[in-house]
Amino acid sequence: MDAKGVECYCPVQKTVRQWSDRKKVILEPLFKSYVFVRINDVEAEKVKNTDGVLRFVYYNGQPAIIRNEEIEMIQNLLATKDVVLSSVSAEGFRPNDEVVVNFGIFNKQKGIVIKGNRRKAVVKLESMGQYLRIEFPTHHLEPAR
Repeated sequence: MDAKGVECYCPVQKTVRQWSDRKKVILEPLFKSYVFVRINDVEAEKVKNTDGVLRFVYYNGQPAIIRNEEIEMIQNLLATKDVVLSSVSAEGFRPNDEVVVNFGIFNKQKGIVIKGNRRKAVVKLESMGQYLRIEFPTHHLEPAR
């Protein structure tokens, strides 16, 4: 979209990927399928007519607006050494999503989502040869890598 004169930003971070014969560091988008654009109404048509663009993100029936402070925060976090970010859809976790608990006595424990929504998820964890069904607030979970 730079070629169309539209200011755009796709936050990426370095990720290590394992192939069968080697490991490789790649740049991976922080938000899958999202590119942030700074546009006015006239430029909106240019963006909509760009190959690969499906639609704008809407919130409460209006185009979603991301404040400059939020973009700067993302940029600063990505520039911080040893910080790894992951994003979770506002829809929350879905059944069969693999997650890692990031809080409390189950910290770093991997599990499978049984059911979930924006605020909470019921996760199946294996512990001591048994499966536990535990409900967690979604902010205590992150996608497994």
